[in-house]
Amino acid sequence: MIPLLSHRDDTILVVGLGKSGLSAARALTQAGATVMVWDDQADQREKAQANGLTLFDFESGDMTALDDVIWSPGVPHTHPTRHPLAEKARSANLNLRCDVDLLAASQTDATYIGITGTNGKSTTTALTAHVLKSAGKRIEVGGNLGYTALDLEPLDASGIYVLELSSYQTELTPSLACSTAVLINVTPDHLDRHGGLDGYIDAKAQLFANQENGATAIVGQDDDPSRGIANQLSIGGQHTVIGISAEVAMIEGVSVQNGILTDALSTELGTIDLRAFKTLPGKHNWQNAAAACAIARTHGVSLEEISEAFATFPGLSHRQEVVGTVNGVTFVNDSKATNANASEKALSCYDAIYWIAGGVAKAGGITDLGPLFGRIKHAFLIGESAPTFAEELARSGVATSTHQTLEDATANAGRLALLSGDHDATVLLSPACASFDMFKNFEERGDAFRNTVTETWPEVAA
Repeated sequence: MIPLLSHRDDTILVVGLGKSGLSAARALTQAGATVMVWDDQADQREKAQANGLTLFDFESGDMTALDDVIWSPGVPHTHPTRHPLAEKARSANLNLRCDVDLLAASQTDATYIGITGTNGKSTTTALTAHVLKSAGKRIEVGGNLGYTALDLEPLDASGIYVLELSSYQTELTPSLACSTAVLINVTPDHLDRHGGLDGYIDAKAQLFANQENGATAIVGQDDDPSRGIANQLSIGGQHTVIGISAEVAMIEGVSVQNGILTDALSTELGTIDLRAFKTLPGKHNWQNAAAACAIARTHGVSLEEISEAFATFPGLSHRQEVVGTVNGVTFVNDSKATNANASEKALSCYDAIYWIAGGVAKAGGITDLGPLFGRIKHAFLIGESAPTFAEELARSGVATSTHQTLEDATANAGRLALLSGDHDATVLLSPACASFDMFKNFEERGDAFRNTVTETWPEVAA
């Protein structure tokens, strides 16, 4: 846990008692601060009191008696409605900060890499951490991925924090000055929380606001908002701007075309064939790889070392996770694909697909996946959406079968794929649905798929 000794004599309010809020309350209490807490959910307040935490008086609590307000990123403060405690804090001239900002203000000697983007930030963060660690760098990785910021280990000047940051976090980090700040892409998301697209873009751009002169800004070039941010940073002249793209060649940057990554950050061009790496399939992962490569190059890692690390990257659980291969048939766990847009990325990566799908469908169902139905050899449907999906797939000539359990669907998909004799076949769990009709969450669903594969085919080799 990060020591926060500079707050020893402070009185601090922590708002929001999720994972990061509880971590902040623990770290501040351990440092000797007087900590008060609030959560809008009554059950969370009751748990806090049962664990010895002191509740802040929501109605009449004195904000002027506070030294700081630590605001959990998951708690809306401005949009869609103004939170009363946020308004009171601002009236008392108190900035809203999150746990990441406490980390940045505490561990000032370390180097910071901040990674954000609408899509791909978790994979990019994990891949970057893997490359840097493989190259012998001392790193801690967390933030919006894995460990919360204050549950990381302290680092001195030899260490690097690799942080995944959501838009909810970037707008609450006035102390964070990244030596390398990364924006992979921007597409409309969380618009209600940021008051519209402009507010969302501004929150992402905030990651670059505190960088020192000459700091590195790595920015995607494959969407208009990201290009606009890159142009503004270039005009300002205070940043070293590096472009990344999975579509067009970068004169001074890193790009991927048809699976071939080209590093143009030095006078001598270097390339990596990303098509060789099973854990980085598809254009979306090529964009992630370009970002990770650019980050690593700016931190002194050679292209050869990057390529070797890419080859050993295990991928992220439940995100196009390669469980293993049996007689040429590959089993892929993409349980995190809880909507059609997420499943589209996986379906576009494989040709002979034995698709396991279904659950609680989102608005629009799988209609938008129609152009990819031709890749599906057979669909194995589960959950409450199975009848609707079966009708839609049948209209496109896709063979389907309905199964009562994921385990049954997986076993049947594997057997049919193996009987097909197609050594490029993929058994793909990419449900395009939420999981809560059959499972607690997508992680439990993905674990069930993985366990069924390894139990049914013990010879599976990842």
